[in-house]
Amino acid sequence: MVAEAKKREIKEAYKRKKIMKERFKQEENIASAMVIWINEILPNWEVMRSTRRVRELWWQGLPPSVRGKVWSLAVGNELNITPELYEIFLSRAKERWKSFSETSSENDTEGVSVADREASLELIKLDISRTFPSLYIFQKGGPYHDVLHSILGAYTCYRPDVGYVQGMSFIAAVLILNLEEADAFIAFANLLNKPCQLAFFRVDHSMMLKYFATFEVFFEENLSKLFLHFKSYSLTPDIYLIDWIFTLYSKSLPLDLACRVWDVFCRDGEEFLFRTGLGILRLYEDILLQMDFIHIAQFLTKLPEDITSEKLFSCIAAIQMQNSTRKWTQVFASVMKDIKEGDKNNSPALKS
Repeated sequence: MVAEAKKREIKEAYKRKKIMKERFKQEENIASAMVIWINEILPNWEVMRSTRRVRELWWQGLPPSVRGKVWSLAVGNELNITPELYEIFLSRAKERWKSFSETSSENDTEGVSVADREASLELIKLDISRTFPSLYIFQKGGPYHDVLHSILGAYTCYRPDVGYVQGMSFIAAVLILNLEEADAFIAFANLLNKPCQLAFFRVDHSMMLKYFATFEVFFEENLSKLFLHFKSYSLTPDIYLIDWIFTLYSKSLPLDLACRVWDVFCRDGEEFLFRTGLGILRLYEDILLQMDFIHIAQFLTKLPEDITSEKLFSCIAAIQMQNSTRKWTQVFASVMKDIKEGDKNNSPALKS
């Protein structure tokens, strides 16, 4: 027994030493990458962003100290939002919060009813309490509660046509952890204005179906056995993809891993969100092939907590985002065209 205990102790000590060694190496890599990002890449952003060297470095994950800056530059600011504009919409949100109790009988304004706005505010309040609860920083009394409330409130005033949708709080929270308040709002609004995010957050069913159809083309191409297994149970992508896309994986994956997914998403765009989904399916393919509909849905809704960056990214790297010779954008365009033609053929005017 003593010998066994001693063996276990030596094994544990070796394991700890190995983990420490890996952590030290990782910290060294981050430190050297940070120097390159700060001194070479960021001052020459437009010239260097698309070079092979930068893309490879980007794939390895951004150093936390430059992450927010790189995200901002990569997402861009097509909407031309300024910190001053954010303050204007924040003031409107604060006014609205103050006057809601007195304005319940107001008429509709800007096409959005008071009842809808009240529902939005209630949902924001509820969602904030459920955002990264284990961190205890976004909940009432936490250091980032008011900032998160402000960004989400200002956004509902800035985009009343979109309003607040569940899942937005996770995206805003990740940005708050990496950027100053006004910069987080600018990145948040621009990110949600991208075609894929806009389709999902506006619950544009026809566009969402096109994204799912495109995803399934690459699913069948990369993981044909699992694809057929899902088909046999009529398990469609919306069952697991909606939650992943709505929160950009920040609710489904450990936070540090989700940030690394965001890094490459900012580099590659919407395609990488679906590639990540296929990477997750590849990682757990053997387990999923043994499961039925209910267990697959439960498993993909709550992924294992021990998922590691190395394993997931090696699975993502193995996913080929090419169908025959067509890339994601071409397959998506083809799906759009097929659906449009299908709609024309089904049109009553054409049938008569």
